Amino acid sequence: QAQLVESGGGLVQPGGSLRLSCTASGFVFVTAAMTWYRQAPGKGRELVVGITSNGYSTTPADSVKGRFTISRDNAKNTVYLQMNSLKPEDTGVYYCHARYFTDFRSYNAWGQGTLVTVSS
Repeated sequence: QAQLVESGGGLVQPGGSLRLSCTASGFVFVTAAMTWYRQAPGKGRELVVGITSNGYSTTPADSVKGRFTISRDNAKNTVYLQMNSLKPEDTGVYYCHARYFTDFRSYNAWGQGTLVTVSS
């Protein structure tokens, strides 16, 4: 069974940095396209940035361009989100999503989310 576990969230001051991790199990990680989403309080879920199975980053959301970077370590079955110059509007629950392939079929998996709070 596919499982994604996020970690690294917490409270940080504006201008600070955090690195989120998402560790996968139950599927072949190297086949998966991975994406970070976030959901601010009272708002819908927003795509932040993704990374292909080949390690290419997709175009990030305008709100995070130049500040957030996605990467992956296939040996550790882990995708990361490096967040710099954090702003209060970056506050929210950050979710990891995987689209992976098994027996030529695609599947989706979500993590439980990790809370990021940017506040002084």
